[in-house]
Amino acid sequence: MPLMNQPLYDVIIIGGGPAGLAAAIYTGREKLSTLILEKSICGGWPNMTGEIENYPGFPEGINGMELAGRFKSQAERFGAGIREFEEVRRVIPSGETIRVETEKGEYSGRCLVATPGSRMKELGVPGEKELLGKGVSYCATCDGPLYREKEVAVVGGGNAALEEALFLTRFASRVHLVHRRDRFRGEKYVVGELEKTGKVNFVLEAIPVSINGERNVESITVRNRPAGREEEIAVEGVFIFVGVEPNTGFLSSVVDLDEKGFILTDPEMRTSRPAIFAAGDARSGNVRQVAAACGEGTAAALGARALLVEY
Repeated sequence: MPLMNQPLYDVIIIGGGPAGLAAAIYTGREKLSTLILEKSICGGWPNMTGEIENYPGFPEGINGMELAGRFKSQAERFGAGIREFEEVRRVIPSGETIRVETEKGEYSGRCLVATPGSRMKELGVPGEKELLGKGVSYCATCDGPLYREKEVAVVGGGNAALEEALFLTRFASRVHLVHRRDRFRGEKYVVGELEKTGKVNFVLEAIPVSINGERNVESITVRNRPAGREEEIAVEGVFIFVGVEPNTGFLSSVVDLDEKGFILTDPEMRTSRPAIFAAGDARSGNVRQVAAACGEGTAAALGARALLVEY
């Protein structure tokens, strides 16, 4: 049922990660009435990141959750309304307004900024689902401290996998970093930092075959791609970072998406639908960095402002 006496917002932002919060800071400063709808808590990926060292202005690094909290406080300072734990189900363009339906009600806005973010992909191997929460994890920052002086495996070769593996070296006695290629896609600097720890076993050109254990993770079986040889590595935790999928199902019939479901935009963050902009991890071509998401959110907010001024 629609919520009674809801105002017509200038801008509705779907998603409270860095892109959405950055957009809200700019729309709020422009005195545009702004509402953020977030399905969990604001912050996005930074909430699950230990130390962020590459965000400008923090030469010593900053805790991801702290940075996300600062973003949220700044958006609220400029007047953004924030509704957490309210997931969007449908977006319905209707004339000069856009209706947004959530599990709790309905809202209307003149412009929409879609920053719904993304979620981790699964490996799809035996044991992954069965042992989720029993040694299988998609968040090293959340679960890393549980593995003090234990051996763990990290699967993946991008920045997320490398950074989370580095975080795990603070706790684990050994980190087995499993990657399907012979070199990493992530930053060379982080690879160098991993090598310095002396705690990382690089398992290259290998793919996971299964995650093993009765009640909890006991090992991971990997197959060497060139030789076809399988190896079982004794670990008590498996952390999976093999890519992301966009949270764009509710937009599939509203705006154009690419073949992987990411939102297509022009350089000004405009989508195929008038008055709808997109930014952040769910946007096609995004590089999945906090600084980039903030820049895209800013561009989307300025685009919304320009459109509203025309009205």
